[in-house]
Amino acid sequence: MFIHTVFFWLNNPGSEEDRKALRAGIESLKSIEHLQAAYVGTPADTRRPVIDHSYDLSLTFVFPDKAAQDAYQEHPTHLKFVENCARYWQRVQVYDVVE
Repeated sequence: MFIHTVFFWLNNPGSEEDRKALRAGIESLKSIEHLQAAYVGTPADTRRPVIDHSYDLSLTFVFPDKAAQDAYQEHPTHLKFVENCARYWQRVQVYDVVE
C-alpha cells in the first residue's frame, strides 16, 4: 500500500472563493482510477502542542502500490489540477508512506 498525503496553504486564506476553487480541484482528483481511497478535508479542531493545524486543506490518497501512485502523478487529470490550481497555494507539503 502507498499512502500519499498533501497539505496546502492558501495564498489568500481569507478568500472563500480561492478555498472553494482549490477544494473543487482537489475533489476532481478523486476520479483518477488508480486510487483505492480518497479523503479531502480541513484541519480538525484539535489543539495540542504536537498538532500542526496551520494548513488550509489536505488530501490523503491510498494507492495499491508505488507504481499506481507514479501513474497518478502523470495522469492528465492530476497535471491539469496542478496547472489550474497552483495559483491558489503558497506552500505544499507532501508525506508519502508505504506499508
